[in-house]
Amino acid sequence: MSNRLFQGVIHQMRDVVDRTIGVIDETGTVISCSELGKIGEVQSSAVIKVFSSMAAEAIEGYTYQPFGTHMHPEYAVFVEGDDDIAARYIGILCVSLGSIKQYYDEKYDRGNFIKNVILDNILPGDIYLKARELHFNNESARAVLLIRIPERNDVSVFDVIHNLFPDKAKDFVININESDIALVKEVKPDIETRDLEKLARSVADALSTEFYTHCLVGIGSTVVGVRDLARSFKEAQVSLEVGKVFDIEKTIVSYDHLGIARLIYQLPTTLCDMFLREIFKRGSIETLDQETLFTIQKFFENNLNVSETSRKLFVHRNTLVYRLEKIKKLTGLDLREFDDAIVFKVALMVKKYLDANPVKY
Repeated sequence: MSNRLFQGVIHQMRDVVDRTIGVIDETGTVISCSELGKIGEVQSSAVIKVFSSMAAEAIEGYTYQPFGTHMHPEYAVFVEGDDDIAARYIGILCVSLGSIKQYYDEKYDRGNFIKNVILDNILPGDIYLKARELHFNNESARAVLLIRIPERNDVSVFDVIHNLFPDKAKDFVININESDIALVKEVKPDIETRDLEKLARSVADALSTEFYTHCLVGIGSTVVGVRDLARSFKEAQVSLEVGKVFDIEKTIVSYDHLGIARLIYQLPTTLCDMFLREIFKRGSIETLDQETLFTIQKFFENNLNVSETSRKLFVHRNTLVYRLEKIKKLTGLDLREFDDAIVFKVALMVKKYLDANPVKY
C-alpha cells in the first residue's frame, strides 16, 4: 500500500478536520499525518495494542482505530483528542481510508489478486489481463499448501507463516477463513513431492515451536500459470478431507500420494454401500476384531509375504496361516491371492469412507 495514497487523503482533509490526524502501521510508526513533522515517529507500545481489536480506543490524548481486514488489520488511523468529536472523526476516516485501501488492493495488490484466483472470484478471461497489468510472472511454477489449524488461527499464526516466506513478489500467504491459511509458493518446475512435504513439515514445526499447536497441511500439485492455481488449491483442500478419512495419523497429506483413496472419496456413499454388500456376506466385515484387522494391515504392509509378516508380528507362521484361513472362511476372500487381496484392501477403505459419511436412507 502506497503511503502517498494515504497522505493525499490526509492532506485534503487537513483543512476540514481542525485537529491532527494521521495513520500508523503495525509497528506504531506514523506513515501519514496532517503535521508533516510527525511522519516517521514511533508510538508507544500501548498504541500498538489497538491492532488486537477493531474498536476505537483513546490513548495518550489521541483516539485510535485499526482498519483493513478483520483477521489482520494493517493500519490504524488516529485523531487528536478523546471526546465525541474525535470519535466521529475517527469513524469517518476509517470508512474513507478503508474504502481507498480496498480499492487499491483490488486494483494493484498481487496478494488479493492471487486470493481471488484460488477462490474462483475472478473470471478466467480476466486472469491474464490482470496478471499482465500487475506485471505478474505467468510462466513460473507454483504449488498451493493449505495449512489448517483446528485449535486456533489468530494474527500471530498468520505472521509466523508470513515471516517464513518474506518474498512478497514470489510467495503469498493468504487467510482463507478462521482455520485455514493458504501458502502459494513459487517452486522449481521439476520439484518433487517429497520436497514439498519437507517444506510443509518445516511450517508445521515452526507453528509447533511458536505456539505448541497442531496443524494439518494439504499439498496441491505443482502448476504452471496463474489460472491453474485454483486447481492446485482445490487439490490441497481434497488432500485434507481425504486424509481426515483414510490417513488420520498423517499431518502432511499430498494430493499426488492419495492414490485410490481419492477415487473412493468421490464415489456416492450409496454405491459404496452396495459394493460392500455384494463383496461380503452380510455383516461379515463387522465380525473382524481389532487383532484380525491389525494382522491384515501388517500382511498388506509386507506385500502379502507370510513369512515376513509372521516375523514382524512375532507369531509362528502356522498361526498366521490359521488367521488367514479364518478370514477366508468369514469373508470368502483369500488374502494370499493377489486379486482377493486387492478387493479386500479396497473394501476396507470403502468401509472407512462409509464410517465417515454414513448412508442416508
